[in-house]
Amino acid sequence: MKYYISDLHLFHENAIKYDHRPFDSIQEMHEVIMKNWNDHVTNGDIVYILGDISLRGKSEDLIAFVARLKGRKVLIKGNHDDLSDYRYQQLFTEICDYKEIQDSVGKEKYGLILSHYPIFSWNNMGRGKILLYGHTHESEEDKFYQSCLRQMQENDCRHACDGKIRACNVGCMFSYMNYTPRTLEEILAGVEVETK
Repeated sequence: MKYYISDLHLFHENAIKYDHRPFDSIQEMHEVIMKNWNDHVTNGDIVYILGDISLRGKSEDLIAFVARLKGRKVLIKGNHDDLSDYRYQQLFTEICDYKEIQDSVGKEKYGLILSHYPIFSWNNMGRGKILLYGHTHESEEDKFYQSCLRQMQENDCRHACDGKIRACNVGCMFSYMNYTPRTLEEILAGVEVETK
């Protein structure tokens, strides 16, 4: 099984206030993330983390925390990911800036673009490939980005082709993510409900 999540911001106390996260402390946030993750993911699963696990990677506490998260972890680097500690790097099956993969929901296959950052044009965006991203959190910036994508489609922009442009923010703070790695099926269903 493949799972996706972004912008955990572990050990980042200001993230609670910035995102209006429903936690009274970093410790409570960490406990919920650890429980949700390990209740949902098995060690045979792959979890694509689309950046910003934390503000720094040298912390002994961070290394110990990430080591306890189940699954084979692939990190798509974000602007807050400090990978200077070799021990921290070893917790990931792969570390990259951008990745193209395939996933499926039932019998339907999907091409996915994985990036920490929202982008305006990606490979086969108008032919069904879906962008999964993070970085913008649940913000006015993210609403503006989604509005721009809708306008590109409505105005028959060149790369929109005939397909529906889909870009899904997998930031952990969204209600459909709920601080839990989610499958593509869960994400697509959650985004659909969110945009209605």
